[in-house]
Amino acid sequence: MLQATPLTEGWILRHEGGALPAVVPGCVHTDLLAAEVIPDPFLGRNESEVAWVGRREWTYERDLAPVNGHEQTDLVLDGLDTVAEVLLDGQLLGRTRNMHRSYRFDVTGMSGRLAVRFVSAYAEAEAVRGKLGERPAAYAEPYQYLRKMACSFGWDWGPTLVTAGIWRPVRLEQWSTARIARVRPLVTVEQGAGVVELAVEVERARVEAPLSVEASVGGVRARAAIDGTTGTVRLEVPDARLWWPRGYGEQPLYEVELTLLHEGRPLDVWRRRVGFRTVELDRSADEHGTGFTFVLNGERLFARGVNWIPDDVFPSRITRERYRERLGQAADAGVDLVRIWGGGIYESEDFYDVCDELGLLVWQDFPFACAAYPEEQPLRGEVEAEARENVVRLMPHPSLVLWNGNNENLWGFRDWGWEVRLAGDSWGEGYYLGVLPRVVAELDPTRPYTAGSPWSGSWEHHPNDPAHGTHHSWEVWNRLDYAGYRDDVPRFVAEFGWQAPPAYATLARALPGEELAADSPGVLHHQKADDGNGKLRRGLERHFPFPEGDFDRWHYLTQVNQARAVAAGIEHWRSHWPVCAGTVVWQLNDCWPVTSWAAVDGDGREKPLYHELRRLYADRLLTVQEREGGLVLAAVNQAGDPWAGVLRLRRMSVEGVLIGEGEVGFAAERRAVARVDVPRELEPLGPKEFLVVDADGLRALHFPCPDRDIPYPRPEFDVSVAPGSVTVAARTLVRDLLLQADRLDPGARADRGLVTLLPGERVTIGVRGWETPDADAARSALYCLEPSR
Repeated sequence: MLQATPLTEGWILRHEGGALPAVVPGCVHTDLLAAEVIPDPFLGRNESEVAWVGRREWTYERDLAPVNGHEQTDLVLDGLDTVAEVLLDGQLLGRTRNMHRSYRFDVTGMSGRLAVRFVSAYAEAEAVRGKLGERPAAYAEPYQYLRKMACSFGWDWGPTLVTAGIWRPVRLEQWSTARIARVRPLVTVEQGAGVVELAVEVERARVEAPLSVEASVGGVRARAAIDGTTGTVRLEVPDARLWWPRGYGEQPLYEVELTLLHEGRPLDVWRRRVGFRTVELDRSADEHGTGFTFVLNGERLFARGVNWIPDDVFPSRITRERYRERLGQAADAGVDLVRIWGGGIYESEDFYDVCDELGLLVWQDFPFACAAYPEEQPLRGEVEAEARENVVRLMPHPSLVLWNGNNENLWGFRDWGWEVRLAGDSWGEGYYLGVLPRVVAELDPTRPYTAGSPWSGSWEHHPNDPAHGTHHSWEVWNRLDYAGYRDDVPRFVAEFGWQAPPAYATLARALPGEELAADSPGVLHHQKADDGNGKLRRGLERHFPFPEGDFDRWHYLTQVNQARAVAAGIEHWRSHWPVCAGTVVWQLNDCWPVTSWAAVDGDGREKPLYHELRRLYADRLLTVQEREGGLVLAAVNQAGDPWAGVLRLRRMSVEGVLIGEGEVGFAAERRAVARVDVPRELEPLGPKEFLVVDADGLRALHFPCPDRDIPYPRPEFDVSVAPGSVTVAARTLVRDLLLQADRLDPGARADRGLVTLLPGERVTIGVRGWETPDADAARSALYCLEPSR
């Protein structure tokens, strides 16, 4: 039987200054940090102080004792970051140049000193650039010249911390006769039966030994012979329970076990969990353009998505527990789709396992982002090899529903001046329209592939045409007011977002000793977007007087504006289902403490946007929309049952006076939107009035003017506390009340974000992690909109 021995202990990291203990899996930065050779690059401006690390060469070493008892011994390295030589007792085993692949070397009968020597990623990238020529990119760093996590070279939300190291597990595998080299599971549903077809490849130590495989799933067993090095076994599970996305049904998972046998004796075992479901991507043309709608088990979905970046710039630190926490936050916010963005990595099995369990659909980018990528060697062979490995590795997961060729590169070629600069040089089109769809069609025909995001489906349309395929909406954040989201109805919004700083406690931890200000040195260093603070300011000034010199007010208002902006987009686009079939917010998470578009900051704290997503992505949503001819109330029903009832409408003054009221019936079919005209006499007029709509515990508000023009009364409210809660009772209109629980205690969390109270209303906010409730302290951590100054 194959025996695996992890190689986690006894490693040292050698560098020109000496040696220090190393942790494997890990990376150079984390080892240097543990040894106190470098300061924490996440704190202050230390990122700049450790830039030298990415320019050096590093060697990991440990002893490898002789092993016996099997015919073959392999050294297996699941991930090396990135360009390295692997040597055993001075003998070269092989060279690597791809972070996204695993490696296997025959070390039968060998022992001695194992060394993995890493050259600088900069040195390799610059050498490839010198050989293949300059290619344009969104950033100056040379990330497109090697197969490495692009965002380790920095991004508009991430630090430049160019890593090296053994970032995934290492082990010895000892085996005799034969081993399982690869299993490619095709999982389908045919006439109510769940079908698993396992294409098996084996590696032999004995050519003539007769081999067979035995497989089981859901109580069904089957056997097949291995012909040479390949074989196929098919299993059918009658009346298999379907796997559904969260909110649509349950997520039953079936364990598949396949055993390689020689004369009845087990040699190796492969185990995975699968789920039975069908997935289609409806890209058919209609009167609105070209659609992009996910269809799971025959059910058409409005995808409620978030974009995912690596949760740590040092991905070896991300544990299964951390994946579960972060993805659990996504699920709790109503998210049903997570897009793994192309400037990161193929995540570990733990990520996809958690998504399988939670019912989170996964859209997987191949790792290409915001650059022209050369298609010549040595890159071309690496691209195909990594695609083949990772497509097969991830195939068992029912959560995986889409392969996407790249992030923004087709758009960049057309709009960012690349075509002229390239002058005919390769730039990646051959990957996205050639290599990658061929690999997916050959290996994983059960899942759809799209060439890129954004992509209109062909060069007949602009790559980012909102009427065709996927659309990235960045003009609004970069240049316009967030009301610009309402100017069109894309078929699928794969990226859009608005920035805000992280939670106060996150900033305070990341910038120790600094007097916080919107433009203080540390705050500016932890703002990586081009003119990011300028865009934050201009976005605020369209709605609020800018709070000059008042950091606390700036911090609160920018977070309000982020939540308002994302709400403007999602409410508008959801109200246009089924023309618009999904929104994927940029972004769920951060990889360090930074001002960014994230809903959950780099310390894992939820911003107000996170809590707003819980409202926006709920099965049922009320929203007031401005349409030609007047106001329309949209009752969005993504639940599986019809929704009917009575809407209570109130036209009110900001002083709390009821001007008019009425009731209107509505009926929304399952997975549908009901639209009801707001009676003219109830439409608010001018800055002193607003509309309130209530139904079934849900509420929609409509203020017809920017906040800077609204004469809000000075907010008056009473505060009471109890263990685990803060209650606020309003005596006036209290708009966008927010309890910043982390100001009470860095470990405290509130269970809700922004809330607007009418006079006489109250709200109880759950708080965990606050051990000494105090009403005065709670009041000091409460923020809301105030009269314009």
